[in-house]
Amino acid sequence: MKRITLCMMLLAGTGLAAFAQQPPAKGGTVTLDYYYNSEFRKDKAGNPERWHYIWGETDNGGVSLWGHIFDSLGVKRDSLLTAPTAANLENTGIYIIIDPDTEKESPRPNYMNEKDARTIYEWVKAGGVLVLLENDSANADFAHFNRLSGKFGIHFNGDSRNRVQGRNFEQGTFHIPAGHEIFSPGRQVYIKELSTLTLKAPARAVYKDGDHVIMAVAEVGKGKVFAVGDPWFYNEYVDGKKLPASFQNYEAATDLAQWLIKAANR
Repeated sequence: MKRITLCMMLLAGTGLAAFAQQPPAKGGTVTLDYYYNSEFRKDKAGNPERWHYIWGETDNGGVSLWGHIFDSLGVKRDSLLTAPTAANLENTGIYIIIDPDTEKESPRPNYMNEKDARTIYEWVKAGGVLVLLENDSANADFAHFNRLSGKFGIHFNGDSRNRVQGRNFEQGTFHIPAGHEIFSPGRQVYIKELSTLTLKAPARAVYKDGDHVIMAVAEVGKGKVFAVGDPWFYNEYVDGKKLPASFQNYEAATDLAQWLIKAANR
């Protein structure tokens, strides 16, 4: 039996089923950005199709499996194809931005600007939960995107840590310690080629590797921000097919989804 099937069975047997039956409340909608990450390719018929870190993409580069986790927890999925406004974020409890485009990825990238950053900041301050999943130095925008993250004390350094050579997966290993506030202790997770973080108040590190900040949380007003410098939970590294069974990215994706929903429902 594939590991992904086992994970879904565990979902129903560890109390998560009861969690999913709770009223969705404010955290009942998770919205994935399709504006700052807006990549297209040609399908088999030569027509343009959106791809890369989107809900409906079931191949390695999609986040359909993470979407299924939110489904199982009773959360409605949505996407935002335009710049954020107070109106189009009003009914969203969780807003996820993954891998903002560069000119290499899009002929006309929608770069983060001060107006958009201020809109998102005010939404978080009013109780929204923001997830920032950047990328490494070669694959994402940093110069513009740090305008947003910087409002929460988070700066993506634009480096590339945990450069995994071939199938030497151990080079991408992080161990979640006891007492972690988001992830179950003892999890062994995999993140490769990520940007580290530099923090100032109100941000604080929730995972460090030596002196390098890997994950951060910021609390602003009634809302929260979670940040890591990698798309992390895309299908390739949660479906249990590529990574050795010792890695628990699927379980960690579930941990984070639960934490985000709880934060949005405060």
